[in-house]
Order: sequence, then structure tokens, then C-alpha cells
Amino acid sequence: MRALTVTPLKPGSVEVSEVEPPVAGEGELLVDGVAVGVCGTDREIARGDYGEAPPGEERLVLGHESLGRVREAPPGSGFAPGDLVVGVVRRPDPVPCGACARGEFDMCRNGRFTERGIKGVHGYGAQRWTVEADYAVGIDPELERVGVLLEPATVVAKAWEHIERIGGRSWFEPRRLLVTGAGPIGLLAALLGTQRGLDVHVLDRVGAGAKPGLVAGLGAAYHTAPVSEVTARTRPDVVIEATGAPDVVLNVVADNARAGIVCLTGVSSGGPRTGVDAGALNRGIVLENDVVFGSVNANLRHYGLAALALARADRSWLERMITRRLPLDRALEAFEPDGDEVKTVIDL
Repeated sequence: MRALTVTPLKPGSVEVSEVEPPVAGEGELLVDGVAVGVCGTDREIARGDYGEAPPGEERLVLGHESLGRVREAPPGSGFAPGDLVVGVVRRPDPVPCGACARGEFDMCRNGRFTERGIKGVHGYGAQRWTVEADYAVGIDPELERVGVLLEPATVVAKAWEHIERIGGRSWFEPRRLLVTGAGPIGLLAALLGTQRGLDVHVLDRVGAGAKPGLVAGLGAAYHTAPVSEVTARTRPDVVIEATGAPDVVLNVVADNARAGIVCLTGVSSGGPRTGVDAGALNRGIVLENDVVFGSVNANLRHYGLAALALARADRSWLERMITRRLPLDRALEAFEPDGDEVKTVIDL
């Protein structure tokens, strides 16, 4: 069978390879791959920035944004042939730490977790894969065209869960949300904000193409003005930062509503140093009771929350998020820039 593979830490090594078909172990589903999404993490692995093959192997099967159809399911698993499923990405560390032992493996404390298609375990970018029944999430058949969006939606489902937990420290009735970045994470964060009845604003650099229309389709406001102007104008109660751009991060941390909550989901890369008045930044956070926190990955609970959010969303809007679909034999094109891209999906 064919799979999308890479030699971790070796730039330019991504290829569609012939690999041995998997054999389901005890308690595992055997799944025919339907589609796999490509995100910034996959492209960073392809560039050789990081990634880890399974022990004793040279190459790693890529793909953590999965969608598949069950071919074989063990008795009592809760799944049957023909079911659509998504595989959970992260697995608890083997010790396990306190968080992993309680099912909160997205908050692993010792870093010994593994991740499908990223760290130590083959991913879902293959024509056939296996997954433990306990780490498979069923998808409504009506979501087949967009089910591959479930994994990125789990990231924002977790972010919103934590925002609301933090808000519960006091009276919390946010009115205005600012999302910085209109990629898949930003757009899904905005979707969940509109589902909560908030006045949603999205900031991005792109002034044309698919992104402004997708934001408008949510009934949200789209901005391309400098971030300082947008934060001054909107004074958001909640900010979900999805760019990782240092100047954007600093601005939203410094300029939001009193007792505001800023969730950082964008991973910054190294770059020029940015001059910061740390004293003034600290003073503002303390005196206004602000909270700034980072969030990444998800556990099983967040997959369920994400599935509910997608089921409530307008199906045609979700389909418009997928701006490029490629067959597996053209998979390498997914790692080349596309000016109007939101989400690229490889059909398996």
C-alpha cells in the first residue's frame, strides 16, 4: 500500500512510499484511509525541523489530521465496518505522569508522550491504518466531506474549555472575541465563538481570497488594519491568538479588556529580538487581573466537544474551508505554498 512518509530531521525527504499494510492488534480497528489534512506541523517536519520515527525505523508515516472508514472492528469495540472514524493524535506517556494517568494526556508533565505522525508513532497518512478502539472517535456520516477538520477543531475546543474554566474564577460574561490569524485554527476558533453568541472579530494580513468571505459567512468582522488599531477599537474580552507572530502576541497581551483572557495557540519561530517594556507589561496584566495562557493538542473529551461543534456548523461553510484537495499521487504539492490556501487535504 502507499503512504506519505518522511525521514525525520532530513529536509526534502517527503515522498509517497510503498509500505507494508498494517495488521490490527488486539483491541484495534483496521481502517481504510479516506483523507488526511496537512498543517504547519507537517510542513515543519518536512523541512526537517523536528519529528521522530518509531523506534528502530528510519522513516515516519506522516499525518495526524485523519479521517478513515472502518474495515474491521473487534467485538465489543462500539464500532462496525463502514463507520467513519478519526484517530486521536497523542498517547499518554508510559510512566504515566499524573495528568496522563487521569486521561489528561494533552497536559503531559514529563514530555514522554507519543504522537501519531509526529513523535515516535506512525501517522494516518496511509491508505490503511490501525488505531486502538479507545483512541478512535466516530464521525457522523454526513460529515464525511469535512470530517478531516475534526482534529484542528479539537485544538480550539480545548482552548475554549480552558477559557471558560478560567473565566469561572469570577463573574464571566464575555461579549467580544478577537481572533488573530485566519488559518484553520483561527477560523475554527471564530466558529466556536459565534456558536457562543459573541461579537467576533478576526484579524489577518490577507485582504482578498477565501478568508474574508469565510469570516463574513460566520457573521463576524474581518480586519486587516494594524493589530494595535484593532485591539484599541474592539477591546476584546477574549483573544485567541493563532499567528505566533511576536508583535501580534505582545500587542494582544498588552491591550485587551480588563480581566481579559488571552489564549495563545500559535507557535512562534525564532527571529529578531523584540524590544519589550516588561515592567509595563507586567503592571498591566497584574492591575487588570488579566490571564495569558498557552494551549495545544487535545484529549478524548475535546474530540467529543469538537464533533458537537462541527455537527452544529453550516456544512457548506466547513466545505469552503477546504480550499485544496489533492490525490495521494500529488501529495507533495501539499507542501508547496498556495497563495489562497486555508486547508489542504489529501484524498487517500
